[in-house]
Amino acid sequence: MSTITQAMILAAGKGTRLHPLTLQTPKPLVEVGGQPLIVWHIKALQAAGITDITINASWLADKLMDTLGDGSEYGVKLHWSVEDDEPLETAGGIFQALQTGKLRDEPFILVNSDVWTTYDFAQLRDYTLSADQRAHLLLIDNPEHNNGGDFAINNGLASEQPIGEADKYTFAGISVVSPRLVDGVVTGQPAALAPLLRKAMPKFQITAEVITDNWIDVGTPERLAQVNEFIDRNGVANHRGA
Repeated sequence: MSTITQAMILAAGKGTRLHPLTLQTPKPLVEVGGQPLIVWHIKALQAAGITDITINASWLADKLMDTLGDGSEYGVKLHWSVEDDEPLETAGGIFQALQTGKLRDEPFILVNSDVWTTYDFAQLRDYTLSADQRAHLLLIDNPEHNNGGDFAINNGLASEQPIGEADKYTFAGISVVSPRLVDGVVTGQPAALAPLLRKAMPKFQITAEVITDNWIDVGTPERLAQVNEFIDRNGVANHRGA
């Protein structure tokens, strides 16, 4: 069993649904519970023993890098993968980070910067991908804004459509990923991750599990208010990134 020692946080989006907040502030720096959203992830990863963290950046990248620096303030080493004015999307961003050596050619924890969750990343540190496996996805019960769900689980394998009476769940934006998942992405070309996941699912290369931790996609002003209200009401004693 090999321990995972690196993570990538996807942080290149423009955050248009959070306008006007994100016109001058990169979405990962929007404050949640008194600290930037992305800092919750960085601290939680550090608490889980993951101290090698790659962040891709595009929109207002200088502000993001100036604020977080090299990560030493948080006890981690941050590697910056800066994209041009047009982000490379999820798979394209991962591919560039691998091509430029910012991300090592070995499995890593992948986290969307715009979710907030009490999930403990230490649960993924010892996850081992099999030789043919391309990713292991964390799914949650469908929130109101995604009632139809994203993927189903059948005997631990992720699929686009449920088999029989299986339910569909929402992708939590957290996964363990093999670099092989983005094989074939073209350098410098935008590429989304979801089509690559769907292509690998019929080959039984994507596994998944459902988590029950607190989770919210901080994608709109309403959901930003919701997560701040949750923190005010419940505190953050159970969050590794507090």
